[in-house]
Amino acid sequence: MINQTKRLISLDALRGFTIAAMIVVNYPGSEDSVYFTLRHTVWNGLSFTDQVAPYFLYFVGASIVFAYSKRVAEGVPRSTLYKKIFFRSLKIFAVGMFLNLMPDFDFHNIRWTGTLHRIAIVFFISAVLYLNTNWKQQAWIAAVLLVGYWLALTCIPTPGIGKVMLEPGINIVAWVDSKYLPGRMWRGTWDPESVLTNITSVVSCITGMLAGRLMLSDKSPNEKVNFLMTAGVFSAILGYFWGLVFPVNENLWTSSFVLVTSGFASLLFGAFYFLVDIKGKVRGTKPGIIFGANAIAIYFLADVWALIFYETKFSGTSLNTKFVDALSQAGADQRLASLIYALIFVGINFIPAWILYKKKIFIKL
Repeated sequence: MINQTKRLISLDALRGFTIAAMIVVNYPGSEDSVYFTLRHTVWNGLSFTDQVAPYFLYFVGASIVFAYSKRVAEGVPRSTLYKKIFFRSLKIFAVGMFLNLMPDFDFHNIRWTGTLHRIAIVFFISAVLYLNTNWKQQAWIAAVLLVGYWLALTCIPTPGIGKVMLEPGINIVAWVDSKYLPGRMWRGTWDPESVLTNITSVVSCITGMLAGRLMLSDKSPNEKVNFLMTAGVFSAILGYFWGLVFPVNENLWTSSFVLVTSGFASLLFGAFYFLVDIKGKVRGTKPGIIFGANAIAIYFLADVWALIFYETKFSGTSLNTKFVDALSQAGADQRLASLIYALIFVGINFIPAWILYKKKIFIKL
């Protein structure tokens, strides 16, 4: 039996590997030369890149359980926990706004949404929910939100059009953004991190909380693996069939998208937990643990590094363009050259992550 007071190496490593994957897909050597699965799908569908953000929210949910169950058990007042949750969410949101403003700090064309903004909002709602509900209530809330979102998008006509639409920029999600989301939108007339998609993003986090509760239960390690893998298979299958009538779509963060990605995340978590925490095969997990120890800080730092590695011109050309062009001229496929550059960029970000980890500096955003 595994000691339940121990940290799960698998969870720490997966959180870090997810951040590394975010950096890989966000910073290719060339935006024009990227393997298909390392791009976001244009609309309906599911690529590797589409799965990174929901996986991170899933692991945030599992981490919430480990962090706050311990504090509740220690008798920390709820009011204190609410303050910590609020200010942590506020800090993450503020960092997201800072990144959106870089490098010009043009407040007239500010964008109020983004990856960190979504993480901040989802973390706040999910953490408060965790402190006030049991796992059954959380499961019911998740189900109601998924079904309600599905009915809203498939039954409510887009105002001004007069019929239900699920196409880019002319669906009810985009209409709500046009009315209530201030500032600039990523796609001009709509934004992938929209107001309404926070509803189902919370469900991605709730599924992680359910997994976290399972990990803190009295069930045996093998039972936990069985539950995770079974739930993962059924969730992915249900999401697939739901996707036949309500397409799997990251931009809309559809209910089917949540089920498929949470299902895959559960399968991944179950496999890692079995191999790493039960079988003790920890070799290769250290990079993930190091990245995960300061996950949000490293994500922020990658954006800062990008000003040098992607924006600064050297002899009229950026470093990423010089690198990709050089490998291409040597005979390498441009997509491969672009991926190699992205992996090198991950390695560069690993250096400060390793230094912080070695010095036991953990920046809690």
